[in-house]
This record gives sequence, structure tokens and C-alpha cells, in this order.
Amino acid sequence: MHRWMSMLNNIGLPQSFHLTYIVEILILTVIIYELLIWVKNTRAWTLLKGIVVVTAFALISYFFHLTTLTWLMSKTAGVLVTVVVIVFQPELRRALEQLGRKNIIFSIFGTSAVIAEEDRRSRDKINSEIVKAVFEMSKVKTGALIVMEKKVILNEYERTGIPIDALISSQLLMNIFEHNTPLHDGAVFIRNQRVVAATCYLPLSDNMELSKELGTRHRAGVGISEVSDSLTIIVSEETGAVSIAESGKLTRSVSPDDLKAKLAEITQGVDEGKRKKLRERIKNERKTDV
Repeated sequence: MHRWMSMLNNIGLPQSFHLTYIVEILILTVIIYELLIWVKNTRAWTLLKGIVVVTAFALISYFFHLTTLTWLMSKTAGVLVTVVVIVFQPELRRALEQLGRKNIIFSIFGTSAVIAEEDRRSRDKINSEIVKAVFEMSKVKTGALIVMEKKVILNEYERTGIPIDALISSQLLMNIFEHNTPLHDGAVFIRNQRVVAATCYLPLSDNMELSKELGTRHRAGVGISEVSDSLTIIVSEETGAVSIAESGKLTRSVSPDDLKAKLAEITQGVDEGKRKKLRERIKNERKTDV
């Protein structure tokens, strides 16, 4: 410790630098980051651009000594703050509610086991909803094509469809792929545990090793897995069989337990040891159900 203090003195920094300044920088970083995320996800983003324009006019008026505009800006500044609070009252209230639900100390130091457990339960519930929807559609031979994004964001393909941005539920997925509905044709994209787009077009695979009995839906599922790290779930409209495509490879006749384990791998990022435990747990649950 004494050695570090000597180094700080040698470079001309106060000894309290590492205790106060760094803490202040970390706190400000967290506040600015959360503020920018909130601004980007609400109508406040448009407001921010408007504030930038008004500020630019104010600076121009000040530097060029435009007294009338400067006087007008100074008189309306206080009113504008009140107007902003009134207009964006729902967004501000929602932001404060979200802040109240967060555990600030655990969020900063990243040691909240409660938050981790809630996140795990949320992922497990969403995975169960996906598995339920897939095999309910399999029973009635409803064709489906679901792309689970990982690290590679596939905006170029999502833009070919209709944006949705909805929470995942089995009812939503089944309604999307229901016959003769506006959104049933094409692929659904899932990112960060949300349905982000539907009726999307995918690139078809040119792999000649794929079975000739496979149709366009399977070739599209394999095609998107060839150009990204995504996992694609395919339900055959002819047979009702469930397949998954990953890294250009197609696995056919997938069981609910297999799909559940695969979803757990990509959503939780479990290592090989945890994967084995997960598979053993699924097998034990299956034996118990029997």
C-alpha cells in the first residue's frame, strides 16, 4: 500500500485519488449510462435532439451578440423545463419506478445472487414457453421457423419482416404461425428474450448434402445458421417433426428435452460441465414424470 502511495506522489496525484475520484467516476459512469439507455428507449430521445438544436441556437445567439434571441432564450428556459416535466411525466414516473425496483448496491458491485436467480428463472420460463409452443404446433403440423440470435445481430434479415418487440409466450408464437394469419409466412427472430420481428426472409442453403425431401423452410433454417451463430428451430408442416439448425448442420426429430437443453445452453451460456448436469437433471425429470 505504501508503495502505491509513493507512486501517486511521484506523478503528482493526491493520495486520496484512488479512494474518492475513482469512486466518483464510477458513480457518474453508471448514472450517465443508465440515463442514456433510458433516453434511447423512450420518447426522450426525440426531446434530446430538440434540446441540442435549441442549445445550438442559444450559443449562436450568444457568440454573435443577437440580443433579442438571447433575451428570448433566457426568459423561456425556465418555462421549457416545466413543459418537459409535464409532457414526459409518464416516462419520468416509469424511470423512477424502475430505479426503485433495482438493487443499486448489488447492481454496482455485481454480487446480487437474488438478481441472478431471478434472471435464471426468467430464462427458464421463456425457454419453457418456446418449447411448449413448438411442440403444440408440432402436434397439429403447423409450420414454424424461429431464429434464436446469439452474439451476431441479424438486423439485415429482421428488416425484411415486420418489427414486433414483444415478450415471449407460447400463445404469441402459436398465433403468429397459425394458418392464414398475416404473420404466419416467414421466420420469427428472438433476441434478448423478446420477439423482435416476424415474416422475415432468410437466405437459402446451397448445401447439396441436405435431403431432397426437405423443403424451403428447412433450407432457410440451415441457410441462416451458415451465415451467423444463431440457432434455428424448424417445425415441419408436412410431418410435424421438429428440427434445429446450428452452424450449418441440421438435427432432425428433436425431442422436447433435447430442445430444452439446447435453449438452456444458448441462453445461459453454460459450460460443458453444466451442460452435463443439465442433461442429467432433464433425464431425471423425465423418469419422474414417467
